[in-house]
Amino acid sequence: MPRLLSPWRVKLHRNYSVEDAAKCVSAHKNTVRRWIKDGLPTIGGRGQTLILGSELRVFLKARRKRAKRPCPPGFMFCLKCREPRPPAGLMIDYVPLAATSGNLLGLCPKCSGLMFRRIKQADVARFQAALAGGADAPIAAPKGVRSALPEL
Repeated sequence: MPRLLSPWRVKLHRNYSVEDAAKCVSAHKNTVRRWIKDGLPTIGGRGQTLILGSELRVFLKARRKRAKRPCPPGFMFCLKCREPRPPAGLMIDYVPLAATSGNLLGLCPKCSGLMFRRIKQADVARFQAALAGGADAPIAAPKGVRSALPEL
């Protein structure tokens, strides 16, 4: 997956050459040329190609928005698959990091890789309900298995 480049480094009222735009966003000049082929608007002809700062910022923001993978309720992000998925067997562990927040850990049902989600301790019960399919009751562990989440 491509690295997300910050659109906030681009000055709106400045015109950039391909090389200047590449320096501004810490990318290679061939990357900027590929963006031009992918639809980044330019000014000028064959000699000097200029890119408006406002157009470059809009292009980078749109590119960043397309790359985002939001996690719906009850889903966690798999680092291997790079996709949000529900945890395998609906089993999760809560690892507290601070007094009010922590991480949820689970396994990906597709690749068995680790999945993570940062969560407030107060929202753990709501996450359990989302995993159970929207019911208000927390998830019941299978017989003989203790729940990995603390009762809140």
